Amino acid sequence: MKKICFLMDSIFSIGGVQRVTAVIAKELAKEYDVTIVTFDDAEQKDTTLYNLHEASIKYRFFSYPQVSSTKKKICRIISGIYLKSQPNAKWCSDIYAHSSFPSELRNPLAAELQQGNYDVIIGVHAPLAARLATLHKQLPNTKLIGWLHNSYEALFGDDSHYYIGAKRRRHYIYQLRKLDDVVVLCQDDAYRFQQYDNQFTPTVIYNPLTLKPGNKSQGNSKRFLTIGRFTPLHKGIDLLIEAFYLFTQKNHDWQLDIVGEGEQKEVFQRLINKYQLKDQITIHPFTNQIQDFYSNAQVYVLSSRWEGMPLVLVEAMSHGLPIVTSNLPVCKEIMGDFGMYFKNEDTNDLAQKLEEATHIDWNSKSEEALKIAQRFDVKQIVEQWKLLIES
Repeated sequence: MKKICFLMDSIFSIGGVQRVTAVIAKELAKEYDVTIVTFDDAEQKDTTLYNLHEASIKYRFFSYPQVSSTKKKICRIISGIYLKSQPNAKWCSDIYAHSSFPSELRNPLAAELQQGNYDVIIGVHAPLAARLATLHKQLPNTKLIGWLHNSYEALFGDDSHYYIGAKRRRHYIYQLRKLDDVVVLCQDDAYRFQQYDNQFTPTVIYNPLTLKPGNKSQGNSKRFLTIGRFTPLHKGIDLLIEAFYLFTQKNHDWQLDIVGEGEQKEVFQRLINKYQLKDQITIHPFTNQIQDFYSNAQVYVLSSRWEGMPLVLVEAMSHGLPIVTSNLPVCKEIMGDFGMYFKNEDTNDLAQKLEEATHIDWNSKSEEALKIAQRFDVKQIVEQWKLLIES
């Protein structure tokens, strides 16, 4: 039986990446020996989260040791020179890889992974995938896979919202090429990687539907729904609140349910108060019964400024919901002509699409949504992962 390891920042916390990884790991555990190496504190362990207790999965908790202040200063100087000068040479990228991930951190992680004698190690998220790549010589008999959960543009674009950004793009791609494979979430991302570097050919595997759908929506509630973590800018909930305010100037009987938690909650609440929408917009905390929100909604809205693969779209469609969404390439790839697209970050266009969504042939849209959702069945997606593992 092959031994599979998922290396990730956290599995015992709430998030889309955690949920998707848990679902894939549980399915693979039916045929493989699966371990999750996590940077969570051992006290966080809660296998009832994502129903991880249903599968035979091992857990190992890892934390980096301290690096001396002198070594930190030296590494910061070397890293700063690399980022400022932006050299093209691959050997310069390798030096930066070692300065940003010094041996005091690199060797303990390598030792942790070596002790498992894994056949396959999957680094979840771009930063850990790149760090896994720097260990390739220390793990010579192990297949190393990077699993990127954010879009190419979000990670490496000129206005990247992550710390990686355009300055680290060349470095990351040099390092990711050391892996045996890299999984991205849509064809558009694979195309962008290949455009930048024709020697880099990622594998595309969509994320699966990760929940059992509840009752199909009846389409008569006059409720919009959006779900997501309240992090700065990402989900565009600020845009949605502003657009909903414009929409309500002519539509007084619709409601907006926002489900999520995070640091921006008070920002959104202030916007709701500013536009005097407290009777029409409700913020709800995350719940294990999220299906009830989908079942009670009439239209789902994704207002994100960027996405890796927005799994909420598949969840919404599995409940028969029509979708209003920003015109991100991954959304168009998932839904084609089905989605009602607005120009990203354009609140006026979003308000117009909300208006149009109230006049659609809802039953026809609902049936189409259910058919699209079937393409993301977890059993089909896991077969692609098994093929990658065995190849």
